[in-house]
Amino acid sequence: MVNTQNPHLLETESIGKLLLQYSIPAIIGMTVTSLYNIVDSIFIGHGVGPLAISGLALTFPLMNLIIAFCTLIGVGGAAISSIFLGQKDDHRATEVLHNVAILCVVAGLCVGGITYCFLDGILVFFGASEDTLPYARDFMQVILLGTPVSFLFIGLNNVMRATGYPKKAMLSSLLSVGVNVVLAPIFIFSFKWGIRGAALATLLSQFCGMVWVLAHFLRPSSYIHFRRGFYHLRASIVGAIFSIGMSPFLMNLCACFIVIVINHEFKDYGGDLAIGAYGITNRVATLFFMVVLGLAQGMQPIVGYNYGARRYDRVRQTLKRVIGIAVGTMTVGWVLCELLPAPIVALFSDDRELNYLAEVGLRISIFFFPLVGAQAVITNFFQSIGKVKLSILLSLTRQLLFLLPLLYVLPLVNGWGLKGVWMSMPISDFLAFVMAAVTLQWYFKKKMVAPATA
Repeated sequence: MVNTQNPHLLETESIGKLLLQYSIPAIIGMTVTSLYNIVDSIFIGHGVGPLAISGLALTFPLMNLIIAFCTLIGVGGAAISSIFLGQKDDHRATEVLHNVAILCVVAGLCVGGITYCFLDGILVFFGASEDTLPYARDFMQVILLGTPVSFLFIGLNNVMRATGYPKKAMLSSLLSVGVNVVLAPIFIFSFKWGIRGAALATLLSQFCGMVWVLAHFLRPSSYIHFRRGFYHLRASIVGAIFSIGMSPFLMNLCACFIVIVINHEFKDYGGDLAIGAYGITNRVATLFFMVVLGLAQGMQPIVGYNYGARRYDRVRQTLKRVIGIAVGTMTVGWVLCELLPAPIVALFSDDRELNYLAEVGLRISIFFFPLVGAQAVITNFFQSIGKVKLSILLSLTRQLLFLLPLLYVLPLVNGWGLKGVWMSMPISDFLAFVMAAVTLQWYFKKKMVAPATA
C-alpha cells in the first residue's frame, strides 16, 4: 500500500495504487455523505409526510449556496496545498491550512447570520408556498445556526485529504454519517421533533466530524498541522484559494440559481408535489454523482502534485483512468434507475401521486447519465491544475448556457409542460459533455506538449 502520509510519493508510486489509496476513501466519504442525505429524506418522507419532502427540496438552493462558500475555501485550499507540496514548499502548504481555517469561521458566521435574518423571504423566492414554507423554515433555521461548524468540517476535511491523509478524511465523513443515521430516527420518530429533528441530527453529526478534523491538525505528528506564527491571513494565499476555488463556487452558485428556476417551473406545471418529486430524483442522482465527485477529489492531489512537478505523462494517465471509471459508475446508475424506478422512489414515500411523478422524472432526467461522469471529471481536472478560467467555463455552460434556456423553452414545445422541464436536464447534460470533451482535446494538443508551454 502507498504511504500517503508522505505526499511526495505522488510523483513516484504507480497511478493505479495512488487512485486506490486516494479515490476509494474519497468515494466512500462522498457516497456516505450522500447516503445520509437520502436517509434524512426517507425518514422525513415516512415520518413527516409528502409535503415535508417538498419543503426539504425547497432548501436545496440554500444548501447549494452554503456548499458554494464551503467549496470556495475548502476545494481551493486543497488544490493550492497539493500544488505547493508538489513544489516541495511545505511552509506555504502550512500557511494554506491556517488561512482555510480562518476563512471558514469568518465565512460561516457571515453567511449563516445574514441568511437567517432573511430566511422566510428567501424561501418564498425559492418557490415555497403556504403549505411548504413551514417545513423548509424549520429545517433551515437549525442548519443555519451551525454554519461555522459546517464550514470548518467541510473545508478542513478537503485539506486533510490533499495533504496525504485520505483515509482520515474518509473516516471523518463516516463518523459524521454514523452519528446522523443514529440520531435522525430518534429525533424524528421517538422525540417527535419532525423535520427540525432531522436538521438537528445533521448539525450534531457535522460537529462530531469537525472535532475529528481539528484534532488531526492539532497533532504535531500530522505532516501539515497547526503551528504558532501562522494564524493570520496572507493576501497571496487567500487570492490563490479564491482563484482556484472560484470554479466550484460558481458551479454551486449557478446550481443554486438553477434549482430556484427549476422549483418555480415545477410549481407552475405540477404544483408542490412536483417539487417533491424533483427532490427525490435529485437525491438519487446525487448518490451516483457523489461517487464520481469522490473519484475526482481523489484524483485532485495526484494531478495537482504531478502538474506542479511537470510530470505531464502521469497527469494524462491519471485523467484517462478516472474518466473511464466515472463513465462506468454513471452507467451502472443509469441502468438501475431505468429498470427499477418504482422501488427506488418507494424508499422515500408511500404517496401514490408523488411516487408517480418521481418515477417519470427519474427515467427522463438521467437519460445521459454516463456522459455526466466524464464531464464532471474533466471540469475537476482543470480545477486541479489551476486552470481556473477553463474550469469556470465548463462549470457554467451546463447551468447557464444550456439548462437555463431549455427550462423555459421545452415546457412550451407541443404542450410538453412538466415533461419539458424534466427533458431539459438530459439535453443540457449532453451538450455540456460535448463542450468539455472538445475543450480537453484542445488543451492537451496546445498546452501540454512540453513543460515549457504549460
